[in-house]
Amino acid sequence: MAAVSRAWPAGACDAHCHIFGPFDRFPLPDDRSFTPPEAPETVLRRLHDRLGIDRAVIVHSQGHGRDHRPLLDALAVGEGRYRGVAVLGAEVRAAEVARLDAAGVCGARFNFLAHLGGAPSAERMRAVLALVRPLDWHVAIHVTGADLIRYAELIAAIEVRVVIDHMARPDLGRNLGACQEILCRLLDSGRVWIKLSGADRISREGAPYHDVVPFARSLAAHAPERVLWGSDWPHVNIKGHMPDDAVLADLVAEIAPSETARQRLLVDNPSAFFRFDESRRGPVGA
Repeated sequence: MAAVSRAWPAGACDAHCHIFGPFDRFPLPDDRSFTPPEAPETVLRRLHDRLGIDRAVIVHSQGHGRDHRPLLDALAVGEGRYRGVAVLGAEVRAAEVARLDAAGVCGARFNFLAHLGGAPSAERMRAVLALVRPLDWHVAIHVTGADLIRYAELIAAIEVRVVIDHMARPDLGRNLGACQEILCRLLDSGRVWIKLSGADRISREGAPYHDVVPFARSLAAHAPERVLWGSDWPHVNIKGHMPDDAVLADLVAEIAPSETARQRLLVDNPSAFFRFDESRRGPVGA
């Protein structure tokens, strides 16, 4: 990994990353949607220490199916360094959601991508939202640009805070304008945030992903108080060249050119959105 070109502000947060394993403690389940590489919390911590990142949001991945034990273990080990996002089914019960909440989970993710199971059913979304709304959890939405266009009204109607992962993964050569218009409209609602992550998944040119910068910068300028940044480590389901995390981190200075903008993007916004200043509310038990 290359060295980052500048120091990041104290309290900087990676708002989107994953962990997998260690597999001798948390074996991959049969109901996983793909087979990830082993990427435990210890390796994630070393990466963050090298990049100068103090906090992180670990998003549970369907590589571990519905088994949240790796996430819960990382939250306990992190002692406040991490927050979590869960993937919940319609069968989930209030007691389980309360246990996750006490551990430091503060959001639920819905994947709309075909290789991750496709769009969630209305029944599942209603069931999950009914349980997480009283706890002030957010909902993370993982879509491609085409799905953003298709489900824009559904997303706008969600009655909790929403964050759109990876800038909605638009096709830069096809539906960028339509996606940008929808994202700005969602940002203007005051209930939607956007993760300026996944540049490597969106770029048509490849590293160092400069073709994504104008789009990401326009979102950051449109609603600087409702944007977040994430590494997306360890970059699962990537075809071709594996991204260098230092290169992705260096894009932040181009997306948010001023110190004030970077302070908001990396520190202030994630601190408030993911409730980092709140203490854990009770015992966990993974």
